[in-house]
Amino acid sequence: MVNPTYFEAIKWASSFLTKNKKEDASSFLMQERFNLDQTHLLLNYRHAMAAADWHQFQADIRQFAADVPAQYIVGHTHFYGHRFRVTDATLIPRPETEELVEWALELGERPLNVLDLGTGSGAIGISLKLARPNWQVTASDISAAALTVAKQNAQELGATVTFQQSDMFKSLTQQTFDLIVSNPPYIANSETVVMDASVLKFEPKTALFSGTDGLNFYRRLLSQLPLHLNTSGYFFGEFGFKQKTALSQLVQQQLALVARFKKDITGHDRMMRIQYKEV
Repeated sequence: MVNPTYFEAIKWASSFLTKNKKEDASSFLMQERFNLDQTHLLLNYRHAMAAADWHQFQADIRQFAADVPAQYIVGHTHFYGHRFRVTDATLIPRPETEELVEWALELGERPLNVLDLGTGSGAIGISLKLARPNWQVTASDISAAALTVAKQNAQELGATVTFQQSDMFKSLTQQTFDLIVSNPPYIANSETVVMDASVLKFEPKTALFSGTDGLNFYRRLLSQLPLHLNTSGYFFGEFGFKQKTALSQLVQQQLALVARFKKDITGHDRMMRIQYKEV
């Protein structure tokens, strides 16, 4: 096919992906690669693509057919109304995590000292800072490569965030926070058999897996949380939809803490808020 129209290119891509038993990401890749919203894509449907753009689009589709996530192909994703750079050093932020951000923002407008623990692309911490400019936000991650991406996102989005490389709280030993938020690794090692090939092949395993039951991160976190959470503070975290009971038991072992759980939009228990028990 030589210089197809945008419509013909989309039609080719849809057919190619169907034959390769992949979901149809043709419109997403077309729009995100060439910065077209749905209206402008439709307006261009009968226009011929430039040769360079057609070659790029074919390359993108073939990468997607080879399990490369669409967000990594175009180099960005959308989260809480903002566009974030993503690479294979960062987890791709999921729409469900926007609900965690929304829940944390219910704390209101008062100034808070905030930690985004395991920030990855910076999606949570930067979104919180943009929504609450008077919050002082620190974003930490064990991965230097992830922090490089997060810093780029903060700069491009105009968010003043402090970044710190740290394994859990190791480099934050003397710091305490009013709010700690995290979308940590929580997948059990045994769950690889039910995961998408694209996730297993390309997304960072340190951001996904957390031991045989997926709760190793939370065990470490809960043992150290009282040292870093102010007495009137809150922890908000995401977890797997089958982990509520086990997490509730872990929190109960920390006698000073109490947890409240929240369902996501699909009706699964996926978020947790921890605070100190009232005396």
